[in-house]
Order: sequence, then C-alpha cells, then structure tokens
Amino acid sequence: MLGPSLGIAQQTQPQPSTALINRNAIAYSPSTAKIYVVDPIHSAVSIVAPTKAAKSLPVGSGPEAIAVNNRTGFVYVANSGSRSVSVIDGKTDAVIATIPTAARPYAIALDELANKIYVSNTFSNMLTVIDGNTNTATNLKTGSADDIVVDPDKNQIYLLGYESTTVTAVNTKTNAITKIPAGAFHLWGIAKLGQTLYVTHVQDASVAAIDTDTSAVANIATGSMPCALAVNDRTGELYVANYAGDSVTLIDKNGAATATIPAGHHPQAIAIDADKNLVYVANTQENKVTIIDGRARQVLKTVKAGEHPYALALNLSTHTVYVANLGEIPFTALPAR
Repeated sequence: MLGPSLGIAQQTQPQPSTALINRNAIAYSPSTAKIYVVDPIHSAVSIVAPTKAAKSLPVGSGPEAIAVNNRTGFVYVANSGSRSVSVIDGKTDAVIATIPTAARPYAIALDELANKIYVSNTFSNMLTVIDGNTNTATNLKTGSADDIVVDPDKNQIYLLGYESTTVTAVNTKTNAITKIPAGAFHLWGIAKLGQTLYVTHVQDASVAAIDTDTSAVANIATGSMPCALAVNDRTGELYVANYAGDSVTLIDKNGAATATIPAGHHPQAIAIDADKNLVYVANTQENKVTIIDGRARQVLKTVKAGEHPYALALNLSTHTVYVANLGEIPFTALPAR
C-alpha cells in the first residue's frame, strides 16, 4: 500500500510492504547537535547528544517519522498508533505538547520560516497542518501521501503517493490543490534541488525531473525499482538507490545519469556527507551500510549497521552517521571517516 514503507522480506520479485516504515525515522538538529530516532517498539524517541549517553523519551504510540525546526529547536514526532504529533523541546528533551491528527499520521515535514508543520494521514486522506506558534491543527482533504516536500519560496508543498501517477501540489497560502503529472505509476521517492522536483518511478526504472515552474517532465533512466533519493547540495548531484538493482545511480547537475555504483542487497535509504563527499546507503536485507566515495564513484567500504537498517542521519559537526534499525535496539552509530 505504501511505497516508502519498505519491507524486509526477501522476494523473487521484491515489492514494497504495507508495514509503516519511514526513511524520515531519524533526524539531526544542528541547533542542539542531537540525533533523534523513533523507537516504535517502545513508543519512544531515542535522543543522542554529543558526549552523553543516549536517552529514551516516551512519546505517542507507534512513532514513525521526525522533523526538526532548526530555527526554534523544536522536534515533531508523528505517532501513527495514537493519531498524534509529539512536540519535543530540543533544549530540555521534554515533550511539551501532544497534538491530535487525523487517522494514521505517517509523513511529516515543516516550513521553518512560517513555523508550519505538515503531516500526512494515511488512512484518512487528510493533511494535518500544525501552527508551530500555537500548536493548533487543521485538516485539509488532499488525499493520502507517503512523503512531503516543502517549497517555501513558492508557497507550495508537494505530496507523493505511491499508488499514483501524479504529485499533489498544495498552495500553503490559499490551500488550492494542483495535480502535477509525474510521468509514470508507482512513485516511491521524492527530492527537490533548485527548481527541479525529482520523483522515482518504480514501474519503469526511471526518475522524473519535474520543472516546478512549467511542470515539464524529463525522464532519466536508473536501475530497477528506484526508491530513495539524496541530493549533494555542493555538487548538485543526485543519488538514486535502486531497490531491486542492488545499485546506486548517480545523476549529475545537468540531469544525466553518469554512473551506476554497486550497493548491497536492496538499498533503501541514502545520506550524504557533502563536506567529505561520502554517500551512505542502508541495505536493510543485509544489516549493512555501504559507503561510497562520491568523487571516485566507487565503494569504499561496507560496514555492519544493526538489525535491518532503514533510515540514516548525519551529525554535521562530528561526521558520525546514525542508522535507524527495525530491531529491539533502535539505532547504530557508525564511526566517522
């Protein structure tokens, strides 16, 4: 049902699982230098601060995804089981508010300048909009979404739905909804770079490059079942994890696929250390993370990463990579390179 809900069962013809698993399950807060990781087994969030032992903070039932407002230091956690968002004060690591949502919140993103938090609700076709100043919420009927990208410059948010051939654009000022053709069926990953919105096509092994001004679409060939995307803001390069291709496709700043790099079995998430030009790829099936040299375009190393790693975050100050796991231990820290 949900494209970004990445399954862990190995199959001859791999398909996404209906389990709620989110690549935004882990986040870094530059304002506090802390890492926040959902811990759905214990209905908690693990908080990792520099030079301190990790602590577990109880939140709502079934936490799935996290977003951080770097201007305010507040952290927002979508709790799928309790139909709520927990608000964490990044300074005190305390839950200061619990905000009701519609049925089964899943994806979460925010507009830092406007201090608005957007939450998709998988079972209700509603988008919950939270005012970060007052912690009050309203619901808009936008359709179910598996991922959200915020474009504050255009006063737009983009909603990705796996069972769709379009991206839903919502004007944040007027709430007007526009459907943007994405070029194919089964949309699994989304990212924005400049004026271009990139959307993966599971069906035809490509990425759509959508011009946000004109809605023109150009398709870029990738490996089989492209799922996750990550952008290197310094080089303007885009990395695509090919779930069934066991590889990563590199797309250059001109929109051309210029390299295919081997990865582990069923790569499902990507994080980039732009300072060091390193690419980290989570391989859920192998319990490993592949480390790629972005400059040389080759694998440097493959390291163990806990039970079923499925989401990644980078501490920008220490260059330590943290991996969200699907087991009893919610995260793994990889040594900085």
